[in-house]
Amino acid sequence: MPTTVLAAGDHFVLPRLLEQELRAAAPAGLDLDVRQHLLPWPHTPFGKVAEVDEASGTEEEMTEALRGARICVTQLAPLTERVLAACPDLELFCVSRGGPVNADLSAATRHGVAVCYAPGRNAVATAEHALALILAAARGIGDVHTELRRGVWRGDSYDYTRCGIEIDGSVVGLVGFGAVGSRVAPVLRAMGATVLVHDPYVDPEAVRGVAEPVSLDELLSRSRIVSLHARVTDETRGLLDRARIEAMPRGAVLVNCARGALVDYDAVCDALDSGRLAAAGFDVFPAEPVPAGARLLSTPGVVLTPHIAGASREVAHKAARIVAAEAARFLRGEPLAHCANPEVTGG
Repeated sequence: MPTTVLAAGDHFVLPRLLEQELRAAAPAGLDLDVRQHLLPWPHTPFGKVAEVDEASGTEEEMTEALRGARICVTQLAPLTERVLAACPDLELFCVSRGGPVNADLSAATRHGVAVCYAPGRNAVATAEHALALILAAARGIGDVHTELRRGVWRGDSYDYTRCGIEIDGSVVGLVGFGAVGSRVAPVLRAMGATVLVHDPYVDPEAVRGVAEPVSLDELLSRSRIVSLHARVTDETRGLLDRARIEAMPRGAVLVNCARGALVDYDAVCDALDSGRLAAAGFDVFPAEPVPAGARLLSTPGVVLTPHIAGASREVAHKAARIVAAEAARFLRGEPLAHCANPEVTGG
């Protein structure tokens, strides 16, 4: 009897990519029945579905698509109590994201379904995007680009008070030295920057030779450019509040490609208006999409992108490859590499 797998892709991690990687990774000789299902993201924004966050599609849709499937590989399909109760054949749910936020882990564990995820899938893309925002913000590219598109030639950008800054010779502080920050640091160092790092969860010896490990207060007080690469936790939520932004050197640049919840954006706008900050670059925001009329949309000196740091074709392929490898391990009876509820498999 064939093993039925649902490849519930979307318009980024395509169903055909998931199937291609599944067939390439599957144990030789296995009769694999792969069903493709297309979810509407990103053409339709993801959102909360029942008790899970950041999902695409509906419970009814997934209940029907998963019927008879033993394994599901997906990026954003919702795995809820209701879906689990209706799909007793399901044993493995692989989420091709950095964390399985679209899966109800407690319910999955109760139903005996292992949930996997794909850490690091977009680390390279996000690191490159962060570097792009650092450069664009430091040189004021956002504002002059917008004005030139309107037919305004800002030759007065050579005015000393309007000039941007160079990476070479600057002190750049990275908050977080995980999969993304550890890739940004050596590039900045190669460009001639002195790199500081604050990350209480990383061994300082792992940083040395690439960057100088420091406290957050020291990093903010010394850095001409600050880039955020931390996860949102109870400790880091609101990490850059008004007081810490005010502690940064006058004329500093702030970049955030991590999560909007790390920063007080009203305080950022005030700091930009007052000149405390010279520029900022943001790919993430407290509310997404950014509401019409938000101050960030009209505050000068800000370069904005719509949470696309992880949007590269390579990421889609890596994501599909990681979850396909997990499905193959499961089918061979091997330990899963990135299981969020290992108690299900006895790991």
